[in-house]
Amino acid sequence: MVLISIYAISAILFTSALAEASIRYMPFGASIVQATCWRAYLWQHLQSTNYTNIDFVGSLSSSTQCGSPAINYDRDHEGHSGYLAIDIADKGLLPGWLESSPAKIITMHLGTNDIREGYGTKAILAAYSTLIDQMRASNADMKIIVAQIIPLPANDSAVVDLNAGIPAWAASKNSSVSPIWVVDQYTGFLSSDLRDDGIHPNDSGDHKMEAKWYTAMLQAIGSLG
Repeated sequence: MVLISIYAISAILFTSALAEASIRYMPFGASIVQATCWRAYLWQHLQSTNYTNIDFVGSLSSSTQCGSPAINYDRDHEGHSGYLAIDIADKGLLPGWLESSPAKIITMHLGTNDIREGYGTKAILAAYSTLIDQMRASNADMKIIVAQIIPLPANDSAVVDLNAGIPAWAASKNSSVSPIWVVDQYTGFLSSDLRDDGIHPNDSGDHKMEAKWYTAMLQAIGSLG
């Protein structure tokens, strides 16, 4: 009976340790990841709902001040202002970033700059495929969350076309070991949710993005077992 009790206690402590183990999460993309506040709101939301073991990772650390009073959040990320999905994929940049900042979960909002440079859906989705392969080369069990991107009033028809192609593309790349969740960041996002530049979310847009990321994050966290 004594031995059984000791083993039971050990199992409980081991399970508890697993529950508290850090979960490394990389917010990945361009300036809509880098220079905005949805990451701060997501970190705050996770913290307030007892997901306190989520470690935001990346080679960059944002200086953006968010919230009032200012939120003291985990600022690490992999959002590179001005970068194209096509360039990140073709130049093989992501493997190095993942090597220095390994992750179990990654969110990707990427493609706005590609559209601004005139690239179409086929080219962007091909880049996405390369990036997914690179994520899985870094971690075969990577949990991947991909955004249907927010509106771009200057060329919204191209955004609509890209977003329409993402679900079927994601299904073709999906894996039971490394699942892909598609998050619709477009629907319900208004022009009034953008800054005056017509590209980046303002505070209301950040909150809308965060709410959708949060739901998908819970699915990804739950899938870790």
